[in-house]
Amino acid sequence: MSEAIENARTFLRPSKKLPTVWCGGCGLGILMSAMTRALARLGVEKNDVAVVSGIGCTGRLPTYVDFNTLHTTHGRGLAFATGVKLARPKLTVIAAMGDGDALAIGGNHFIHACRRNIDMTAIVANNHIYGMTGGQYSPTTPHGKRGTTAPYGNVEHDFDVAALAAGAGATFVARSSVYHAQELDRLIEKAVLHKGFSVVEAVSNCYTSYGRLNKHASPVDMLRWMKENSVPVGKAETMEPWELEGKFTRGVIVERELPEFIEAYDDLAERLTTSPSAVERVKSILKSFDETAERLNAKAE
Repeated sequence: MSEAIENARTFLRPSKKLPTVWCGGCGLGILMSAMTRALARLGVEKNDVAVVSGIGCTGRLPTYVDFNTLHTTHGRGLAFATGVKLARPKLTVIAAMGDGDALAIGGNHFIHACRRNIDMTAIVANNHIYGMTGGQYSPTTPHGKRGTTAPYGNVEHDFDVAALAAGAGATFVARSSVYHAQELDRLIEKAVLHKGFSVVEAVSNCYTSYGRLNKHASPVDMLRWMKENSVPVGKAETMEPWELEGKFTRGVIVERELPEFIEAYDDLAERLTTSPSAVERVKSILKSFDETAERLNAKAE
């Protein structure tokens, strides 16, 4: 572990002053450390990794890591990450997002990235609130909990991030928390190694926007809640539903193999360019396009 920690330090930008812009006690620093430790153990080169983010507190993560980084628009992290992976398939691509960023404005991108099964990793930092923009309730704010836009309690029901990813078709889904820091980095390591679309939900703490409105007065209090209200996946299988109410499971939730998007796309392209009948069909389609264009141009004249 000490060697991994030492190597992980080389993945931080030396030109950026630490501590970060995040509030003291925020879980995002723990998440960033877990990610860099996982990549250090895998022995990756800096130039072989791309980290993409959207807007919000989690969106600041690429500022501090010394990889190829891309800070994009709100909810579009996965769209940009998909473009990066398609253009440079050999890169290890990680999209780091908050719960509001990934599942509200970015929700459509999230579910389709899951079903597409392109080989990259999505890390969703779930602190149950819009932190940077003022404490509004998010798609993962629990029913009855408060936000600045839900001062009397949220009347909506929250997404289960891991269940949503599994249902949408992600081939690797895992969840842990920033309290379980070493477990979290091991799950990120597994996610990066997995061939296909991987989702790691990292339950995090925002005591500034969420905690102060919901009787979690300090970061320590929120970390203690994670410890006391999480259950390993194996143990959860032996428990009754009522015993799991208000708790979340930790560990690998889904791990399966399906055809990966880029490999399937390349296979299709090869078949289309080597099969005589397929080539003729493509030529015929292109010819019909040209003929249609000529007719339209003639009418325009």
